[in-house]
Parts: sequence; C-alpha cells; structure tokens
Amino acid sequence: MARVLIIGAGGVGNVVIKKCAQNSEVFTDILVASRRVASCDKIVAEIQSTARITTAQVDADNVPETVALIRKFRPDLLINVALPYQDLNLMDACLETGVHYLDTANYEPRDVAHFEYSWQWAYQERFRKAGLMALLGCGFDPGVTNVFTAWMRKHRFDRVDTLDIIDCNAGSHGQHFATNFNPEINIREITQNGRYWQNGAWVETKPLEIHRGVDYPEVGVRESYLLFHEELESLVKHFPEIQRARFWMTFGQQYITHLTVLQNVGMTRIDPIDFQGQQIIPLEFLKALLPEPSSLGANYTGKTCIGVQLKGEKDGKPATDFVYNVCEHAACWTEVQAQAVSYTTGVPAMIGAALMLTGVWQGTGVFNMEQLDPDPFMAMLNRWGLPWQELAGVELVP
Repeated sequence: MARVLIIGAGGVGNVVIKKCAQNSEVFTDILVASRRVASCDKIVAEIQSTARITTAQVDADNVPETVALIRKFRPDLLINVALPYQDLNLMDACLETGVHYLDTANYEPRDVAHFEYSWQWAYQERFRKAGLMALLGCGFDPGVTNVFTAWMRKHRFDRVDTLDIIDCNAGSHGQHFATNFNPEINIREITQNGRYWQNGAWVETKPLEIHRGVDYPEVGVRESYLLFHEELESLVKHFPEIQRARFWMTFGQQYITHLTVLQNVGMTRIDPIDFQGQQIIPLEFLKALLPEPSSLGANYTGKTCIGVQLKGEKDGKPATDFVYNVCEHAACWTEVQAQAVSYTTGVPAMIGAALMLTGVWQGTGVFNMEQLDPDPFMAMLNRWGLPWQELAGVELVP
C-alpha cells in the first residue's frame, strides 16, 4: 500500500522498523538507511514479514545524498529516527523531492544545548505550498502525551487549567551509569535549565532544582524532577487556555550523583577542547565510553509509567483526569529486542506514519500531534502494544 524510508537504526529505529514490518498491510515496501548500513542489516535480519525490506547507506547530514536516495527509492513518507541535529536537513530533502515527513524529536543545533520548535515551525509555509505534510514529535513524550492531552480535552473537559506530564522509568539495567537513549541528547537535555508555563509566560529554574515524590500507578512513589520538554511549547500554543504546564521525569540518586560528577569535571561540555593536538568535544567522548542504549534491553527489568494529568472544568464542575501507559521492559525485549524507552518512542512513530499513509491524518504544512484527531491514534495504541489506562478524579501532582 505504501513505501516508507526509515532513516536511523539505533534503539528507536530498531523498534520503528520492526513495528512497520509487523504492519505490512500498510507498509508494503520499507527502505532502512543509516550512516552504518551494517546496523540496518542486523535489524532486518531479525525480521520475518511479508513487507519488502531493503537497506542502504546514507549520511543524513548530506542533503544531496539523501535526495539521491529518496529519488531512487521513491517513498511516500520519510520517517526520521536519526539525531535531532539532522531534522532540518531531512525536511529540506523531503521538500526537494515531494515526500511527506515525520520525526520523533524537535531540532536542536549541535553547538548549542537548546531545543525549540521555532526552527521547524518556520517550514510551515514551504510544506503547505508544496502540498506536503510534516508531523513533528511523533514519539511518546513528545507524541503520545500530546495525543492524551487532545483526547482528554475533546472528551473529558470543557476547559483545561493545568497540565502535568509525568514520566517514570522504574526499570533497572544493571549498569552503574547509562542513558536510555542517545547519551549526547539525553545529557544535553537534563543539564539545561528547567522551564514551566505559568500565566502566559515561561518560568525558568536551575537544572533539577524542583522535585517532588509522585505515586505512579503500578510503580509506586518515585522522586520526579521538573524539566523543560518540547511538547510543553506546542501544547500551550495550541491550547492557550492552559494556565500552567509542567513536565516531570524520574531520576535515581545514583544517576544524579554520576551526572553531577561528570559535570563538575567538564565531561558534559559541548565546546571543543584541545587534547594531544586534536580537537575533541568532551560529551562526544563520554558518549563513546557509555553503554549503547540499544544494548541495555536484554537485562532490563521493571516498568515505565508515562502519562498526562489535566485539571479544569466539565459541565460547570471541577474535573481532574489522568491518562497513562505502563510498559514492561522485559516484554519489549521479548517482542522486538528493545528496552521500554525505545519501544514507547518507536511504536507511536509507526502509528503516526500509518495514519498519514492511509489518509486518516491529512493536511498540508507542519503539524504537532495535538492538532490532529486523537481518537484513531488512541485506538491504535491499544492494538499495537501501548494500551492506555485512565484514572478519573485522581490527583497525582498538586
């Protein structure tokens, strides 16, 4: 039915590729491409599917090279699960070749630890004029959390006053220190100042300054830290009634201790330093020393719990609702040889792509997830491995 080009063969890419192959009624032809084609070949060798799956080498930083690959394969959609640094280059390649676009994380420049949607929102008119659709942030957070918000606003609220996204990984991988997705991106995100939305303006905090215990379903109480996360930016834009919006994520004390030491000795720096006559970036060197996130899955135990709490009004009365997913690391490994953090990001990318390719989600321009009808996406979450649950009237975060 559709041809899709998937660029990226890391932990999330592994999940996206295998879930697309499972959904072979939609994804009939799949090309998997990465800078290291051996990574693509390894994933494809583990797949049994009626879909036609091939692999190729591509440098996603090189627009002409990507354009040439697109023109050779002629996909209907490009799924970007490479690095956020490459988002704009891949959007440029899609515009040049007339191909729809989807990613799971917003753009950030290599030389500045800062991410926001402005760079990609600036493509709105170009995609609209080209008659193309670009879907941004189609992972879990961002992604599913945006859809949870839109679904609750549609079905459970007449007005939303506050939004809290809570993200708990209560799993154990047995490593002294490791990150669940690309170490470079993960550490850059966590070491930035926090931000939350309050009465029409952003309030900035020091990194990990604000924290509280949250009692997560099926997990229990975990210390949760306030961060800035990209979906807050789009959600307060598209739901301007929201008075306060926050994002919380759990970290264990061992993780924070290691991260603090690494920061103190300069290993999280992203500016080049001279080392024995060569220019190196400390964070890139640290990434080379840390476990590859995709290698953590085999021994991962425990669960993730990620959800959205909204408070507001329904039928003239105060209302509180929490919609969430619980995902088990070991079950993800059994199904697609991945840990739950990769799984919860990869499955939504497949679902979003399927909705685009079947015409359920249509449009021209650049879209965030909450701008589209949440109902078909919510139904597909239950079908494809991320069943959601709801707790009405329960307040997890004051």
